[in-house]
Parts: sequence; structure tokens; C-alpha cells
Amino acid sequence: MKPLGLWSHEIRRAGPTALLAPPVLVLLIALLAGFGTRLGSREGNTAWFLVTAMETGVPLVAGLAAASLVGRDRAVELQLTLPTGYRSTLLRRLVVTVGWTALCALAASALLIATGWWEVLPGAPGGLTGQLTWLSPTLWLAALGLLAAVALRNTAAATSLIAFLWVLEQVLSSAMQESTVPRLLHLFATTRGTAPGDWLPNRLTLLATALLLAAAAWPLLGNAERILGGETE
Repeated sequence: MKPLGLWSHEIRRAGPTALLAPPVLVLLIALLAGFGTRLGSREGNTAWFLVTAMETGVPLVAGLAAASLVGRDRAVELQLTLPTGYRSTLLRRLVVTVGWTALCALAASALLIATGWWEVLPGAPGGLTGQLTWLSPTLWLAALGLLAAVALRNTAAATSLIAFLWVLEQVLSSAMQESTVPRLLHLFATTRGTAPGDWLPNRLTLLATALLLAAAAWPLLGNAERILGGETE
């Protein structure tokens, strides 16, 4: 199969949910921003909702998509005979789903910056650094989703883990501010708050630990027989 054919195949295998969820989220953000602008509102709570949608919604979409990578293959025997290996298949699938989510997030971020909504929120930096608001938790949840997918081999269990952790960090947001390690691993430090001077260390810590999660998934990705041997009960 030619390279373009491989990528187009993975785009089709991504499924309608993974392809439609990111632009739907961007559309909702655009509608809320447009509604606030039309009303002439520049209140902080509107900006908070907009940036919260970026910081919490985008990572959730990416994490659930990554957790759903395994189990979409009909011809299992054929996958085992491919010269590139199933690891390459899953990595292409990850690039398609998470990359598409990131592109949509960049579009939403550009919209908020252009309309002035991003700067309204105290503590949300602008420019390239500000993109870590959504990028760091997105890569972290995507890496965890990948690890859960290949470790559990059960889409329902993997996606449930991502959803549970997402909700848990929302509920325990205040408690996570009280000690250093949880504060550095808090996914939603921009909109939920963090200690002064801890925002950038938090974002960088998430990126570093995302690499560790991906590294933990790497050896499991090489065992195609285990991954394709059927979902665990």
C-alpha cells in the first residue's frame, strides 16, 4: 500500500466520532465567543468558559480518541503479516486523531486571540507560550490513553480510565493546590488556578511526564500478537 493510501486508510479507520468531535468543539467555542462579542460582553466569566473549553475539552477529546486506538481492525491476521508492523499502524492512527484535534484547537485558539477573549482571562499567557494551556494536558491525556489502550486491550476500560481521571482532576482541583507534586501534575492549572510562578513548571512537567507515558507504551506497542489477541474481560 502506498504511503498516501496508508494515511487515508487510517483517517477512515479513525471513525466519525474522532473526526467530528474536534470541529464540533471549535464550533461551540466560536458560537460562544461570537455571542459574547455581539452582546458587547467582556466579562471574565465568559472568557473563563472559553479558555476552560480549550484547556479541558480539547484534552478530553484527544485522550478518548487515543484510548480507542485498539480494536478497530477487522483483518487481524493481515495486520500481523504487514511488514511495517502493528506499532506503525497505531502510531499513524495516533497522529491522525491527536493531530486533527490539535489542528482544530489551534484554529479555536487563533479565534480567541483574534477576538481578544484570550487576554481577558487573568493568568492565561498569550503567544506561543499560551498554547501550552491546551497542548500540555492534551499530549498528557493522549499519552495516557495510548498506554491504557495497549495495556488494557479494552476500549471501554481505557476510555473509562481517561474519563474518570478527567473528572477526578476537576473535583479535586482545590486539593491538588496544597502540595507540590499534585500541583505540578494538575491538568487544568490555567483555569482552575495554581501557585504563583508554578504555571510554566506545571505545563513543562506535563510534557515531560507525557513522554514517560509514551515511553512506557512503546514496548507494549511492539507486541502485536498480545494487542490483537482480543480484548481482556
